[in-house]
Amino acid sequence: MKTSNALLFILVLLYINASTQWPTHTVCKEDNLEIYYKSCDPQQDFTLSIDHCPDIATHTFNIRAAAVLRHSIKELYVKMNMIVNGRTVLTYSETLCGPGHSKLIFCGKKKGEHLSYEGPVTLGIKEIPQGDYTISAKLTNQDHVIVACADFTVKNYLDYY
Repeated sequence: MKTSNALLFILVLLYINASTQWPTHTVCKEDNLEIYYKSCDPQQDFTLSIDHCPDIATHTFNIRAAAVLRHSIKELYVKMNMIVNGRTVLTYSETLCGPGHSKLIFCGKKKGEHLSYEGPVTLGIKEIPQGDYTISAKLTNQDHVIVACADFTVKNYLDYY
């Protein structure tokens, strides 16, 4: 009996490990704007919330984001892709933390530390592109290891005119 219980327990653990997929989180859901995200890092999810959805397109808005670091951040790079109908139509990359310059308050954080940010963000764009599309964002460190990764689904039907 003990052997069969142990075998069943091991099978359940293997199944859970093999089928781990993070849930889709709702960031924003208004009449004409919906934004969802899902972690694409198989080992870690994170939290993100926005105070006031309509401000995203034209104003500075407040966010809250948090995660536990699985890797230290001496250098941090972001790469984002805008994907429409399965094709990458726009790519953006930038160094966020590096030797001699640190654009973020959490540059230099160590593995195991709690990473959190609560405060204002301005996208610096006049409007969010209309339609349905995905923004894939990946943060990597100096060792080219994923620090955070998410796919954002945007459904924007706002009329800017």
